[in-house]
Amino acid sequence: MFYWFAKTFVVGPLARLFFRPWVRGMHHIPAEGAAIIASNHLSVSDSIFLPVMVPRPISFLAKREYFTGKGLKGALKRRFFLLANQLPMDRAGGEASLKSLEAGEVALREGRLLGIYPEGTRSPDGRMYRGKIGVARLAIETGLPIIPVAMIGTDKVQPIGKVIPHLRRVGIIVGEPIEVAKGDIQNRAALRELTDRVMRDIQRLSGQEYVDRYAADVKAEIAARAEAAKTAASAKPAQED
Repeated sequence: MFYWFAKTFVVGPLARLFFRPWVRGMHHIPAEGAAIIASNHLSVSDSIFLPVMVPRPISFLAKREYFTGKGLKGALKRRFFLLANQLPMDRAGGEASLKSLEAGEVALREGRLLGIYPEGTRSPDGRMYRGKIGVARLAIETGLPIIPVAMIGTDKVQPIGKVIPHLRRVGIIVGEPIEVAKGDIQNRAALRELTDRVMRDIQRLSGQEYVDRYAADVKAEIAARAEAAKTAASAKPAQED
């Protein structure tokens, strides 16, 4: 009810009024039945514009930190994301991430649309990064199609670290579904091959430059450089004294 009400009467009308989203290829989204929607990830607002424009509800795998906050603020945030059809996803990798995928599998077996960002986190610089194999694992486990989606311009609307968005148009391009047959989810080579195919299709739609590295690793390096620069800057006056 909350999802439908917000989309129909609050978030949807405001998004259409101020950002005038354009869409191509929406006919590739099935009118019924389960499917995996795999999108590039440029901005936190991707999870607003895509559900607003897709006629059916989408359940998104969202980072676990949205659901683990402390106190009243944490409880309210957790409640909001649950009402907005968000499912907690542990991005640490390994067994923790595999267990998180189970919630997505349940949603798919219930016939729902599941949204996932194969890069695992927002792009730090607008380029596209290597996809994680969770999207392929879900598809091969369930035998459901993967629908590639490209978000256009959302990083200009709400860059990382910005709370108040800029008013400009955004776009959504939906590609042809990638049909997937059930198979061996232990075959890592097959998982990697399918994931890379998904990323190529998204890149073709988005026109982004591709970087064969994980975005999380690049973000960690950027954060480490920033911390080193901060430490060096704070130490410099003491050395001059």
